[in-house]
Amino acid sequence: MYFKSQLSAENFLVSIILLAVAALAVNAENEASNANSPAAHSATKAKMGSSKPSKPIVSFTNKYCSDCHGAGVQEGGLDLSTLTFELNDAATFGKWQRIFERVESGEMPPKSEARADKEEHQGFLDGLEQQLLAVDNEEVSAKGRVRGRRLTRTEYEHTLHDLLGIDIPLRNLLPEDSVSHRFETVADSQQLSHHLLAVYLDVADLALTNAFDRAFDGDVPYKRFYSPEDLATKRSGNYRGPDLKDGKSISWPIGLQFFGRMYSTRVPEDGWYRIKLQGVHAVNPNENGSVWGTLRSGWCEANAPLLFMIGLVEATQTPRDLVYEAWIQKQHCLELKPNDAELARAPTGAKGGNVSFAGRNLAEDGFSGIAHEGIEIERIYRNADHTEVYKNLFGDSKPDQLTGDAANTALAELVKRFAARAFRRPVSDEVAATYVDIGRSVMQDGDSFVEALRASYRAILCSPRFLTFVESPGALDDYAIASRLSYALWTSMPDRQLLSLAEKAKLREPKTLQRQIQRLLSDPKSNRFVNSFTDQWLKLSQIDFTTPDMQQFNKTFDPVLQESMLQETRAYVREMIQQDLGITHLIDSDFAFVNERLARHYRIAEDGRELASRSNPQLKQSAELLPLAGRGIHKVTLPADATNRGGLLTQAAVLKVTADGTRTSPIVRGVFVNERILGVHIPPPPPGVPAVEPDIRGATSIRDQLDKHRSNESCAACHKTIDPPGFALESYNAIGAWRKRYGVRGDGVAIDTSGETPLGDSFADLTDWKQIYLKRREQLAGCFVEQFLTYATGAPIRFSDHHAVNQIVKDAGKNDFGLQSLIRNSLMSPVFLKK
Repeated sequence: MYFKSQLSAENFLVSIILLAVAALAVNAENEASNANSPAAHSATKAKMGSSKPSKPIVSFTNKYCSDCHGAGVQEGGLDLSTLTFELNDAATFGKWQRIFERVESGEMPPKSEARADKEEHQGFLDGLEQQLLAVDNEEVSAKGRVRGRRLTRTEYEHTLHDLLGIDIPLRNLLPEDSVSHRFETVADSQQLSHHLLAVYLDVADLALTNAFDRAFDGDVPYKRFYSPEDLATKRSGNYRGPDLKDGKSISWPIGLQFFGRMYSTRVPEDGWYRIKLQGVHAVNPNENGSVWGTLRSGWCEANAPLLFMIGLVEATQTPRDLVYEAWIQKQHCLELKPNDAELARAPTGAKGGNVSFAGRNLAEDGFSGIAHEGIEIERIYRNADHTEVYKNLFGDSKPDQLTGDAANTALAELVKRFAARAFRRPVSDEVAATYVDIGRSVMQDGDSFVEALRASYRAILCSPRFLTFVESPGALDDYAIASRLSYALWTSMPDRQLLSLAEKAKLREPKTLQRQIQRLLSDPKSNRFVNSFTDQWLKLSQIDFTTPDMQQFNKTFDPVLQESMLQETRAYVREMIQQDLGITHLIDSDFAFVNERLARHYRIAEDGRELASRSNPQLKQSAELLPLAGRGIHKVTLPADATNRGGLLTQAAVLKVTADGTRTSPIVRGVFVNERILGVHIPPPPPGVPAVEPDIRGATSIRDQLDKHRSNESCAACHKTIDPPGFALESYNAIGAWRKRYGVRGDGVAIDTSGETPLGDSFADLTDWKQIYLKRREQLAGCFVEQFLTYATGAPIRFSDHHAVNQIVKDAGKNDFGLQSLIRNSLMSPVFLKK
């Protein structure tokens, strides 16, 4: 440890917490100065006085709403006779906002009841909107629309990597971020407690230790080639390694846990490694030309059973080298094995937990396998080499030569330099002095300059100026824009170019801002955004939350398929952004991103014919389909009759995260589609309403069960909105495969995918449902903008934001509501550029 001063850990932590309170006061003072201004007092007084609705509002609610939402009759839990108009109360404001939205959309009053004429209808909306806007705008002016937001653990990890040049995993060392309004970035649910600061302190220590060690000790090289003979080396205990045949290493589909482990590949230290599988080729490939497997790392024994995915291995008839990069823990080894559920399992050839290949030829027996000619493992440093790490910490100074006044001067300069980078803005001498003093106290206790500098850096990395976004109500300054922009599109700190533009006050200029948005989206770091955003928006982070029922899916689901699902959806969203594809591609498209394994799951091929599979062996394909093998995830044109695929909602990843691994529910999928794609908020169910449990045997359809459920008046109104998209997607099972009937073996009742949208449009199946919503481009675009701005700003869309959202959508209409256009317009809007 570099930090060895007599300052105790407890006292040091107290110092950090005091720094935290001081830094948080920066934001508090800014908010207080606004809130205590004469204008703010006037606004508060006006708001408190706005306790009476205008006459058009009273007339409309009395005439068209009170019969169903008055005293004694409270449909949907709404009683207008007791609802006040104190709009400064958040709950009351929310109820009136919900009333406005339902009347504006045409849902209320119901079509079966008397409805207002156009003038009355618009008069009510104009009057209520005006009063809601007045209150909401006043609060935003005083406090800003975003509360103090801190970095998520993903943002924290990327920031430390870019700040220091290190690459060690840090994310999982921090507590999980809570989710609000579907995103981890939303400030309302975030906390910055003493306990959390203590955890950040530990993680900062780990990061700095790694950085200082690399800066002084250099990067340790490691490179080794393992021949097939090396990989087949036996050791004490059960043998579960590869087969050695004709100088090649072969892994077969044997079902024992940890089969395919190669003990000789244990790595000497934690680190990132480049793994090259040389001359990989398929033994007895499937009809489409592939054998799929997984490459994983782990201890590979029962006392530490967890395995970590490195990547998918697709062996083809043509030998080729496959290269992967992965973080591997110290003394963990590699495991390579075929992992396709459709492959016939080979016998172990031995008793107990052993595997033996003596006297056997599994290739001649017809089993499929993955063969290769050896593995090369090389230690790499993905983010920066040790010279760059050194420069990030010490600049051009030589810390081991610094003493006395020179050390004090260098400490002040380096701490101020590091703090400016960490805080993403210039740092005054006064602010820097707090951190400099910590380092000087360490030197005064007799410790070295390096230990002093490390102590100062440690404090900086636990300061809310580093952990949070420093923003004041009103228009953001250029440095705040740089941070928001970088974290939105890179999930990390701004680079030198962004900070340079901020220093020149150029970033707020529309043309400059537009160019920077394009630059950031074109950079490979934008893949971080695609992964982070889709993980939250589409719930892809929950892909592991359910394990498919192996009684139903033992021949159709496997780790290869699940990883392919994730790759497909991320590739699809990335394509929509990079090519600025229209928003309707969320609903339908004439292309998809598939590999051979996923195409087989979907039963599609590039020429429109169904692919052969173990479960459908009569479909024999010609050699012209073999190019599908070996290409990984790639874009294919869907045949005209492939109506059950296309768009985002029919992708297996989305369909899996909206099922429970055994059954599907129109309710779960319906809520997902409404809230994340259509922009329709679904309130929580009333208390005491029992859940609907689908019949796994398939004897009773979920539709029949929901019909009984909907007979409850308190449920019917919401289910009218929830159920239609859920019904339309019922032909997809829990892993996203197409089906026509319920039941484990597909021998239950027939699936009925028909329904009626809340606005009365009937559909017979998903194809019809898609056609309805393909015409609602503004609705789809508005929903996406709301999702993205919530993620990018850290606050849900407010009532006063809707005019800006509508303008974003309108402007993007000139580019067919392209996804990149929607993102760009959102980042240039006042919603993003103001606190």
